[in-house]
Amino acid sequence: MSDAPPKAEVSAKQDWRSTVFLPVTDFPMKAGLPQKEPLILAKWQEEDLYGQLRAARHGRQKFIFHDGPPYANGDIHIGHTLNKVLKDMVVRTQTLLGKDAPYVPGWDCHGLPIEWKIEEQYRKKKLDKDDVPLTEFRAECRAYAQHWVDVQTEQFKRLGIGGQWDKPYLTMNFSAEGTIVAELMKFSESGQLYRGAKPVMWSPVEKTALAEAEIEYEDIVSTQIDVAFEITESPIAELVGAHAVVWTTTPWTIPVNQAIAYGPEIAYVLAEFQSGMTDAEPRQRILIAQELLGHVEDRLVGSITQVQRLVGSDLAGTVARHPMHHLGGFFAKPRPFLPGEFVTTDAGTGLVHMSPDHGEDDFALCKAHGIDPVFAVEGDGKYRDDWGWLGGQGSVINSKFNAPDGPICTDLRDAGGLLAASADYKHSYPHSWRSKAKVIYRCTPQWFIAMDRELSDDHRKSFARQRWENEGGAVAQPAGPVPEAGGEVTLRQLAMNAISATRFVPEKGRNRLSSMVEGRPDWVISRQRAWGVPIALFVNRQSGQPLVDEAVNARIVAAIKAEGVDAWSDERAQEYLGHAFHAADYERVTDILDVWFDSGCTHVFTLESGEWPDQRWPADLYLEGSDQHRGWFQSSLLESCGTRGRAPYDAVLTHGFTMDAKGLKMSKSVGNTINPLDLMRDYGADILRLWALSVDFTEDHRIGKEILTGVADQYRKLRNTFRYLLGALDGFSEEERVTDVAAMPELERYMLALTAALDVRLRQAVESYDFNDYTRALGDFCNEDLSAFFFDIRKDSLYCDAADDPKRRAYRTVLDTLFHALVRWAAPVLVFTAEEVWTTRYPDAGSVHLLEWPVIDSELRGDAARIQEWQALREQREAVTEAIEPLRRDKTIRSSLEAEVSLPEANFVPDLLAELFIVSKVTQGDTLGVTKSNNHKCGRCWRLLPEVVEDGDLCNRCEDVVNA
Repeated sequence: MSDAPPKAEVSAKQDWRSTVFLPVTDFPMKAGLPQKEPLILAKWQEEDLYGQLRAARHGRQKFIFHDGPPYANGDIHIGHTLNKVLKDMVVRTQTLLGKDAPYVPGWDCHGLPIEWKIEEQYRKKKLDKDDVPLTEFRAECRAYAQHWVDVQTEQFKRLGIGGQWDKPYLTMNFSAEGTIVAELMKFSESGQLYRGAKPVMWSPVEKTALAEAEIEYEDIVSTQIDVAFEITESPIAELVGAHAVVWTTTPWTIPVNQAIAYGPEIAYVLAEFQSGMTDAEPRQRILIAQELLGHVEDRLVGSITQVQRLVGSDLAGTVARHPMHHLGGFFAKPRPFLPGEFVTTDAGTGLVHMSPDHGEDDFALCKAHGIDPVFAVEGDGKYRDDWGWLGGQGSVINSKFNAPDGPICTDLRDAGGLLAASADYKHSYPHSWRSKAKVIYRCTPQWFIAMDRELSDDHRKSFARQRWENEGGAVAQPAGPVPEAGGEVTLRQLAMNAISATRFVPEKGRNRLSSMVEGRPDWVISRQRAWGVPIALFVNRQSGQPLVDEAVNARIVAAIKAEGVDAWSDERAQEYLGHAFHAADYERVTDILDVWFDSGCTHVFTLESGEWPDQRWPADLYLEGSDQHRGWFQSSLLESCGTRGRAPYDAVLTHGFTMDAKGLKMSKSVGNTINPLDLMRDYGADILRLWALSVDFTEDHRIGKEILTGVADQYRKLRNTFRYLLGALDGFSEEERVTDVAAMPELERYMLALTAALDVRLRQAVESYDFNDYTRALGDFCNEDLSAFFFDIRKDSLYCDAADDPKRRAYRTVLDTLFHALVRWAAPVLVFTAEEVWTTRYPDAGSVHLLEWPVIDSELRGDAARIQEWQALREQREAVTEAIEPLRRDKTIRSSLEAEVSLPEANFVPDLLAELFIVSKVTQGDTLGVTKSNNHKCGRCWRLLPEVVEDGDLCNRCEDVVNA
């Protein structure tokens, strides 16, 4: 008997499907993310995945990302989604690299928006906030903030954001509140803190000072007026009796005018004005800038004739009187002309009316000439009841109050001082970003941190030890250069130096932050509200200076850390002052801190406090939206430079804003907002994550239905790649693995070289935080290099070669390498899907998120020659595919397997090229040509080969496999 197996019985009708090695997997094509993701999330929480990760990375190189705190007010929005996914990507990619990258989420819990919400609840109950005990009001604010912390926690977790959610940092935690007070006291002790009266941004609606970061600018239409101030004294005799004309878009500041500013280098004219209303009107002599004569003439509706020219410097010593001088008192005082370098001829009349209460330039110029603010406008925007003109009236931001027929313009018109008024001036104006109401400059006593006050040598030397006893926490060494003694060093200089030493992604962030710090005024840190950290200082009633005493400060800090902000009260003043000081001699400050100071201290009570032992200072990275150059990035920078001499971060990454599909800003009033909670319900969190990591987040970017449909299609392709890998690797074992790469076919070696090149690219993307390139590279590799190329070519070998065939074994070995690499690389992006993929293949191997970056053979990374050679072959393959297509369209052939191709040159063995092009045969010819093969079709592998006698018979390979 022959040892050879009997030849298989074949017939045209034989079904060979049972002999083909088709992929087998339970991994479904349909994702069902909205249903699966919550189950995976629950498993992570049950198994304490975050705790497992901390244990696994313990002792490794640290990477500290410090979370910028969102506000604890309302559900998350699409901006939160982008922000948190980017942060999660940073932490997960650094963790994947093997680093210990803990993530402590945090929240900003104090401030006006929460106060407003509680006040709204009071108004519904017809209660007055002032009738409620302060401790009770704060307790309600605290409970409100905690509610939204809890809600947002679950929403962020649903996005797949990993972190220490059971112990976040909150600015309202007692320990945090005490630390914030301790940081404030460091500024007081170093002399950087002072109280002074300066014009600050003030919200009459919210009745508090605002920081620049709390301001947004909107286009409005205002009333513009031209007002005549009669000149009563001047070295130029011809000016006496004439009227200096000032122009303003804030009529409400005229009742607080104290002087008139002129430009020393500006050319002015004394002119005669004839009203165009009637010829009976007497001609009036007016003083204006020559360059603006035409503009003034248009507004005044009349004709102006020049009489005399003069230079601004000639106006020194000129005095005018207020148009409402007949009211006596404040209004009867002389209004001096003062030289102001800020006066221009860009608009107006070239003369600027000065109200030191309501403008920074006004304040500085008047102060230099001994003119003080009068504090005429109250916190609610009304004039003081005892003010001589319009006392008790307002609010000054009310459009009707400032209108041409309003009380200000009416009184000026009756007094003969109003030359023109029209409600048609379009310009940009500051508004509170919370209330959306207009704000004003208002001079009030406030607490400031000086930007340009020289720091003492002792304070500079103390930067390295600016820590309270038992503060705990790790501090990276070195913490930055300590400024040398001698020479003037200011907070502004320290901050500018720190910006120079910081890495910015993108780089343009450096210029943006630098320009803001370089030109910013002193930091106003006081607010006149209830829900916040107190400015816990005592001020000596005689000297007006804050008490600086280490023992007193220590008692205050200890009490607030133990009991919270309610510990700061009149009843306990003597307790804090101790035996050395008497409460009657000191004023207890009742203002609270700017919430930006709160959040600017988060690096202290999170990274340094020791409450989170796996943290250390400074942070490697801060990441927020580009608006935080004037917000958290800056407040953290100033706080840290003022107390530690350097920035609390080594790098800053900023992202743009999410617009709607048309590129418009999202707004509830417009109705174009997109709710991420709805999107997760419809699409799943992984689709949202893929969107966030696919856009160029460094610029403003878009989201909409069509965009998400495209992202969902990208996801489907990635999912199908994993599904194919799982199916193709069914039953793969170590015995099947090919360990000698050199023994593999050229195609497999090429794919390993491409994988190594991808490894380099992804590492570079992580290093540069270029997550758009990371996800694009991953997607392109799966779609173009694998699905459309490698998988397509090797499906014949996978399905039809013998299980122990060297080529099939090499292919499956490479697929296994690809699986382990891709599932790891995809895990930071598609956190739920990667877990599903991993546990489908390895149900008992733990979470994919515990794995580290795949180890790729370093020898493959330099195989550029092989990659270049194969790139030429792929281009040739595309040309062949394009040449086959016309025959397919006209149904000459149904499949590329029916085609025979001739090529002008063939660098590879023809059989290998036929395999690469997935055609019947490749021959050498003069030009690229395609014809239909006359060979018959194998009934098992469907290839058209010369050894197949009839369609449906088996080729030699398939016959060997079937007989085996």
